[in-house]
This record gives sequence, structure tokens and C-alpha cells, in this order.
Amino acid sequence: MANKVNRVAVIGTGFVGSSYAYALVNQAITEELVLIDMNREKAEGEAMDLNHGKLFSPSSTKVWQGEYRDCKDADIVCITAGVSQSEEETRLTVVEKNTKIVKTIVEKVMESGFDGIFIIATNPVDIITYATWKFSGLPKERIIGSGTLLDTARYLFMLGEYFNVDVRNINGYVIGEHGDSQLAALSTTTIGGKLLLDIVNSDSNYNRKDIENIVVNVRDAAIHIAERKGSTYYGIGIGLAKLTKAILKNENIILPVSAYLDGEYGHHDIYVGVPSIINRQGLREIMEIDLNTDEKEKLAASINILKAVMEQVFIGNTK
Repeated sequence: MANKVNRVAVIGTGFVGSSYAYALVNQAITEELVLIDMNREKAEGEAMDLNHGKLFSPSSTKVWQGEYRDCKDADIVCITAGVSQSEEETRLTVVEKNTKIVKTIVEKVMESGFDGIFIIATNPVDIITYATWKFSGLPKERIIGSGTLLDTARYLFMLGEYFNVDVRNINGYVIGEHGDSQLAALSTTTIGGKLLLDIVNSDSNYNRKDIENIVVNVRDAAIHIAERKGSTYYGIGIGLAKLTKAILKNENIILPVSAYLDGEYGHHDIYVGVPSIINRQGLREIMEIDLNTDEKEKLAASINILKAVMEQVFIGNTK
């Protein structure tokens, strides 16, 4: 009997999907990688390009342009397809468009017999992750959005630059919506085990205003990058690869992803970015970090913003 190999299907081979695929191959995370796109030639070209670099990669990942039927044997299907918001469009318009796009995708994936884990990167990711859960009928633990994964990485990177400390010695999370209402959990952020706010309050080399500016820059990072290069894709591509590795390698690591709240943090029936334990079964457990009163209020406000949009979009769409 042949040994079971891991298969990842990527739906959408734009900048994010192709960056994710590149990271998967370059880090030898999966044995099989199938690329699916409405533009078959684009997906085929990406597969060709990746295959031509396998001589220099850690392992010979099998990469090909495929069809939805290839999702049947996939362990993970990652959806990156969707439209981006233009200056002329409202947030709600984009939500409506991407909800319809993802509904079609999820239906085709499920028709293949897929019984694995969905990773969602299409924005607005928290709402689209919820929609995927509804459309797929799979358990909530097997629908995971990228959430505040990238926001947290940006936060820790900027703190590392500010304090001149390796980012791996900083622990903290951005939570809530992957969007303008996100919040950095400053009260629980630590550097080398010491609370960030204690350091700022006790050392005149640092000040609270600088930290607040970092939080703003984290929130607006995508705008700053888009002004310079058009859009962001490397960071999220690498982040999605990290999430994929955590699943396929059964790592049981904590990542801030879009997870379904069913009483955690006092909220229900919403997908939102929170620290969660990730392993081979998907999302094993949500880790509730201690938030202060201000942070709890900001998280509640972030969730209410998401729910207000969802109430307008999902009427009649999730049945």
C-alpha cells in the first residue's frame, strides 16, 4: 500500500496564492500541491515556474495545474481568490462580491468529496471564513481564516525594531477584525518575559506614544505597502505557509487566526482573530488571553462591526 502523502490545493493563483505556493515549495511543507484558477493558463504557468525551481528546493514537491476534482484527496484547501476593494467601491460591495465568489468555490470543492481543512485568505477574511463554514457544512474547527496572523507578525516585527530585540523573544497578539477595528493586546505583550508596558513605564528610553504609533502603523501597514508596490502578498504568503505547516506537521502551536467564538471572550457566532492552538485536526482550542477593560471593549466593538456587515450580506445567502 502506498504511503499517504499530504496534498494542498490552492484556489486562486494571483499574487497571494502564488506567493503561498512558492513558500510551500521552498519550505518543503507538502508533498503535493495543486493550483486551481479560473484562468487555467495562469495556474499552469505558475505550476511550470515552480517545477523548474525544484532542483534548488528542499524536496521534490509535486506541483500541477488542477481541477476541483483534485480537492477530493486534499488535506487542505486554501482559498485566496476574490476581488480587492477599489476606490470607487464600498466595503459592503466587496463583501457581497467575495461572498458570492467563495460560495461558488466552496460548493465545487465540496462536490469533489473534500473532507479536509479549509484555510481562508480572501478578504474580508473574518466574514468570508464564517461564510465558508456556513457554505461547507464542515465542523467549525476545520474552517480557519488567516485572521490577524499577519497583523501580529507586523506588530512583533515593529516592536523588535523599536526595542532592538529579536522578534522571537517577543510575545504578543493583535486580535479582533483583520481590518481597521483590530487591536493590539498591549497589556499581555511581553519582551523576554517582562511586560511591555512595565518596560515602557520604567525606562526613559521608551514612551507610550511610540508604542501607540506602532499600533497605528500595524493597522495601516497594508496601505503603506500598497502605496509603494501596489499590494501585499509575500508576508501573508509566508504566514499561510506557517499555518499550513502547523496543521500538516501536527505542531500544536499557537497562532492568531480567525476562529469561531462560541462563548470565548464572551462572544458567540462570529469568526474573529484570536490566539488558537493549531494541529492536524485544525483548530484544537482557542486560547483566551487576559484582556483589560479597555481591550475587552475594543474587541466587542470590533466584533459588532463585523456582525453589522454580516447581517446585511448573509440574508438568504447561507441557506
